[in-house]
Amino acid sequence: MRLSRQIGEALADGLTDKGAQTATRRLARLLAADAVALADCDRLLAVSGDLDPEAAKTLLTETLDLLEPVTAPPLRAAPLVVTGDLAGCLVVAGDVSDAELAEAVHLVATALDHADLDRSRERIAAADLRTLRAQISPHFMHNALAAISAHTRTDPERARDLLTDFSDYLRYSFAGTGDFATVADELQAVQTYLELQRARFDDRLDITLRIAPEVLPVPIPFLVVQPLVENAVRHGFESRPGTGHIAVRGFSEGALCVIEIEDDGAGMEPEVAKALLTGSRRGSGRIGLANVDRRLRAVYGPEYGLWLDTAPGAGTKATVRIPRYARGVHA
Repeated sequence: MRLSRQIGEALADGLTDKGAQTATRRLARLLAADAVALADCDRLLAVSGDLDPEAAKTLLTETLDLLEPVTAPPLRAAPLVVTGDLAGCLVVAGDVSDAELAEAVHLVATALDHADLDRSRERIAAADLRTLRAQISPHFMHNALAAISAHTRTDPERARDLLTDFSDYLRYSFAGTGDFATVADELQAVQTYLELQRARFDDRLDITLRIAPEVLPVPIPFLVVQPLVENAVRHGFESRPGTGHIAVRGFSEGALCVIEIEDDGAGMEPEVAKALLTGSRRGSGRIGLANVDRRLRAVYGPEYGLWLDTAPGAGTKATVRIPRYARGVHA
């Protein structure tokens, strides 16, 4: 079991030279083989043990052509097929049974499948982040600049402070370094955003931030909290008279980090909230809810994501639940 896990870890980035070198050593031990080699569709990547390179290359070519196991004593080879596509070949030498070879091929192919899935998730997450930035920036920049402009004559000092806040927020929002931030970084940006919105609404926006210290260093996908807060402002407060309240809370539930954004606005029908999360409802003006949910599930798995608790006249609470510690997630 330990060797199987180590082989999967070695191939976490796919069939690379370095990963293949480690994986072949582990496979040789697992199979008690005289030698093991891994190849992609072009060349031998790594060999562990005493193996004739020319004989291995000949067998490799035949195996990739036939797309089925080939035996040329003392060598045996089998193709590696990942999600229907040929990825490479496994070559072994020694007293290895058909069942053992098939199990080794399955182990390697599964590891490569997981690596490919992880890369696909990363590409989807990056594309979703670009889409989310494009959605948020026009609304935010227009509103922020309007707030700064409104204070230029009446309160120049505050206008200067707001301009600094605006600059800091844009620097954070459009930073190109990494896919993750800490909860502390996200909430600092959110606090800056809310200060700009308070200025826009002449301080009619009441804000509560309550964050437990233990969740501040938790890594979280970049720009997850801000679109939830922006939706709370736009749909919970923007169209109503008087003072509105928005609460942002962060705390731990065992191994989970929980972040809640709650407003006391008009709320919505639960069916509408469900449609927004699935992306099946268009033209609502809600920014990035399906995007945020999809990115969270892509990073952490389907059991995590975004939840909306709402009803007409009862406001809306958006809740993010993610693991406090997740493999491969670093700010």
